[in-house]
Amino acid sequence: MKFNGNWITTKDFINESPANVFHRELEDFEPENCGIRNCYALFRRRFTLDSPENTTIRISADDYYKLYINGIFVCQGPAQAYFFSYNYNEVDISHFLRNGENEISVLVFYQGEINREWCSGDNRQGLIADVIQNGETILSTDQSWEYAVLHGRTHAENSYGTVTSENIDFRISESTFENALVDIHDDHIFKDAPTEPIEVYELKPESVIKLGAGEYFIDLGCEVAGSLRMTIKGESGQKLTIAYGEEAEDNHAKFDMRCNCRYLDEHTLSGNVDTLDYFTYKAFRYINISTDIDNLDPESFHIVARNHHFSEKIALKSDIKHLEKIWQICRNALKIGTQEGFLDCPTREKGQYLGDFTVSGLAYLYLTGDAEIYRKTLFDFADSAKICTGLMAVAPSGYMQEIADFSLQYPLQVLNYYKYTGDTETVRQLFPTVRGVLDFFRGFERPDGLICGEMGKWNIVDWSPNFRDGYTLPNEREGFIPCHNVINAFYIGAMQTENELAKIIGENPRQDIDRHKSAYINAFYDQKTGLFCDLEDKAHSALHSNALPAFFGILPSGNRIAEFIKEKGLSCGVQFSYFVLKALANLGEHEAELKLLTNETDHSWVNMLREDATTCFEAWGKPQKWNTSLCHPWASAPIIAIVEDLAPRFPNRIQIQPLDL
Repeated sequence: MKFNGNWITTKDFINESPANVFHRELEDFEPENCGIRNCYALFRRRFTLDSPENTTIRISADDYYKLYINGIFVCQGPAQAYFFSYNYNEVDISHFLRNGENEISVLVFYQGEINREWCSGDNRQGLIADVIQNGETILSTDQSWEYAVLHGRTHAENSYGTVTSENIDFRISESTFENALVDIHDDHIFKDAPTEPIEVYELKPESVIKLGAGEYFIDLGCEVAGSLRMTIKGESGQKLTIAYGEEAEDNHAKFDMRCNCRYLDEHTLSGNVDTLDYFTYKAFRYINISTDIDNLDPESFHIVARNHHFSEKIALKSDIKHLEKIWQICRNALKIGTQEGFLDCPTREKGQYLGDFTVSGLAYLYLTGDAEIYRKTLFDFADSAKICTGLMAVAPSGYMQEIADFSLQYPLQVLNYYKYTGDTETVRQLFPTVRGVLDFFRGFERPDGLICGEMGKWNIVDWSPNFRDGYTLPNEREGFIPCHNVINAFYIGAMQTENELAKIIGENPRQDIDRHKSAYINAFYDQKTGLFCDLEDKAHSALHSNALPAFFGILPSGNRIAEFIKEKGLSCGVQFSYFVLKALANLGEHEAELKLLTNETDHSWVNMLREDATTCFEAWGKPQKWNTSLCHPWASAPIIAIVEDLAPRFPNRIQIQPLDL
């Protein structure tokens, strides 16, 4: 898609050349950028209309924008993307316009950090837009637009480079407006179709408690992604402190959060009526407001929440203990963890991880029927093949991370999309990416067909390492992958899936699966124990080494894998639990699958409920990982297991009910 408008920017960026931020993870690489951080630029344009009817705007910005028309918020975006495959939004703005003079204002944020949230730090900053009425472009971005740089906001970031605090000094106004500059060398290439802007809406707190003069405690009742909006009038220089937390104690939000974020904002008042309105967002349940002003109006306290359009298609009805509550915390995490993409968590990384998507994407697809955002994510990761054909672990992003096990799950994600939609054409478009992944790993095959070597990627096996059930993987982050069970199980599974996808689009399968399966069994299966082992020395058998061959159907006769999985339970992390539950289903052990899903040990979703979860956690319990996020959609495997396996087999006790929309 091509805009009629020009890419406009500020004088700080007009002479900056784009900086390359893309590289293989383990390369010795330092991006060259201009060093500008946390830049806010307000672009505006006044214009006159005879009639506002049938008017839309196409708009994009780098890194991100918020659009206002006549002072009213309209939308924000775009979804994160690589510059060579960039997103834009298209929105009907008719009801924001009026006869006569109108003003478009766009606040553009450029963070300048290399992190998982943005493709930033590359010197690409600015805005592009077309206003279209009745099919004709009536206004576009050019040098007649004005801009001013806003200086009153400062940020604090966590070790992941994402914003945790946004401090506003209301006394500081924007710089003087001047004409925007047209960047004739801009190199953004836009996608053919717009992405849907995220939904932004207001919520009232569940409870507001006045603790003292100017001191309030807010409980939302459930974790959300967003920020606080309020109005306040004090004297110039007076302070307003806002603390957010996923947890609280004695009516005080724990703003030094266990997920390694510090959610404490400190604002300075102007002396006029100030409206607290953030650009960035947090994920939280509790808020403390603290100021020495005692005339606050609690009715002005609103939560501006945000997430991708969320329209549930199904609900769960069951008399099985805990099952409905487990479904609910998974549902809540999927809702707020799905922003412009499927985030691993909305608190800390705010990035879209390939392995997380195996679980969260499929669960979201079942829950909402929203195949469009699932499809978008498949193409997001396909775009990362321009950096490495073996795909990046987090995309789209300027943060370069490569996890081999995650890359090998991509073919499965494409197949799951096809099984739900029957969309052969999308499979055809993505199939070269699938083959590219397999070609990358095929370059590391030994003569027997197993893979190992200097791949420039690392293995996660499970996260964090204390959830690996004793699975030992030396030098896991050094780029050399030894010959071990998990990576080869995923490799065989990916080859099987490639063959299946090839048949779907009418191509000839090319993988000799039997040879690879034989090599895998010879290397890792112990005839004496009837179990698969982690390494070729056959010294240890972890849950992971047996769940994956059961998941992918690599099963020698006489094995005792079903019994072993039942003995081990969920001695794994929450993302890998998907493969464990589905392994039991593939083995015909549906009673055991249900029992495992609802077990009450400290490795369970029930344990999350005991620890006051409103969304599913990153780990089975708060203290089980040093920086546990309390909203992590990668733990939503129960929705998949219930829909695919348990509801069809226990219809008297588990019903999936369609929702009237």
